[in-house]
Amino acid sequence: MKMREDYTCPLELVHDMIKGKWKPIILWRLRLGKTSLSKLEQDIQGITQKMLLQHLKELMEYGFVEKQTYSGYPLHVEYYLSDPMGKEIIEALRIMQHIGITYLEKNGKAEELLKKHIIPD
Repeated sequence: MKMREDYTCPLELVHDMIKGKWKPIILWRLRLGKTSLSKLEQDIQGITQKMLLQHLKELMEYGFVEKQTYSGYPLHVEYYLSDPMGKEIIEALRIMQHIGITYLEKNGKAEELLKKHIIPD
C-alpha cells in the first residue's frame, strides 16, 4: 500500500485510506465491538480471508483498526476500532449508510432492506 505524496484536499487522502469494496464494510462491522478474524469472515458475505487480512493490515497501518492478541493455545486475536480515528470514521459511514437506505427506499428497494434486517419491520 503506497500512499501518494500530493493531495488536492484531506478528503482525498481519507478516501484513499478507506476506498474499495471491503474496507468500509469491515469498519462498519467493527462498530459492533471487538471480534475475531473468523467472525468477521462469517459476517462479511463474499470476502476471502486473504482479502480480509490485507484490508485489516492496511486499516491498522492507517490507524483505524487495532488488534489485541491473547496468549495461550490456540492463539486468539480480536480486531476493534481505534480511538479516536476508527470511531470517528464511523460517523461518516453512518451518514453514508443513511444516504444508501434513503436512496433504496425511494427506488422501490425497501423490501430488500427488510429482508437483510437493515431496517426494522
